This record gives sequence, C-alpha cells and structure tokens, in this order.
Amino acid sequence: MSALSRMNPAAPVSVTDAAHSRPEWKNHSARFTAESHPSRVVVSAHGELDASNASQLADYVESCAAHSTSVIVDLSNLKFFGTAGFSALHLINVRCAAANLRWAVLPGKAVSRLLRICDPDNTLPLVASAHAPLADDEKPEPNGLFQLIP
Repeated sequence: MSALSRMNPAAPVSVTDAAHSRPEWKNHSARFTAESHPSRVVVSAHGELDASNASQLADYVESCAAHSTSVIVDLSNLKFFGTAGFSALHLINVRCAAANLRWAVLPGKAVSRLLRICDPDNTLPLVASAHAPLADDEKPEPNGLFQLIP
C-alpha cells in the first residue's frame, strides 16, 4: 500500500489531531475516520456503505495504512452494509496482501448479516475489538535459546 497510485475521490474533509488521526472522508451517506497508533491504524466507517461509497472506503483504508504495519477496519457502527461493501473488503484484502500488511474487520450487525451469506467459509479476517491482537501479533517472539545453523 505504499504506492498510492489509485488515490482519488477519498478527499479529506477536515483534520483533527494530526498526531493520532487522519483527515476524515464523508459523503451524503457515510463518514470514514482513522486513528493512528504506533504500528496500527483503525479505520472506522459510520452510516451506510453501498455502491456510492464502497470503493472510497478501500481507497481511504489504503491511504491511511501507508505507514502502518496493521489495519483494523471497524464497521461496527454501520447501519447498512451492501454487497458493494463486501467487494470493497475483498479489494482491501488484496491490497493489504500486496503490501504485506496484517488486517482485520470489526463487524457490526449489518456486516455480520451479509458475511454469513457472502462469506460462509469465514475467509475474511475478523476481530471482536479494535484493540484485539491480529493473527501475526499472537505469535510468540523467539526466545533466542535455539538457533538453526546452516
């Protein structure tokens, strides 16, 4: 995600605390915000995610994650989540994989309902909290007692 060649309509609207937040994006039906942490960014969506703004969510996540090692996409406050939102999650998945970023979705009611239908095999990474460790965060650090010698 370091190459932001596809950035476009996810134009910033306002800036809050630049040290911990990114500019928000909004249109008539949704608002996206981001909160940066030392190595993680939490992108939150509010309102409705549909065909009019789903691709902007993917672009917003990409721009906010440019300097992070992991991303949480918090969709727990969405009132509506359409199939275009599901496509945006797959696009985010592809972009994060290409950038070698860990990521996960924090679903709410609307998202969980659609994921039960569109992702019955649970292929998208989900978390229960924006502060939950991601899969790679849970791996224990090597303790240095054993070394492989070529």
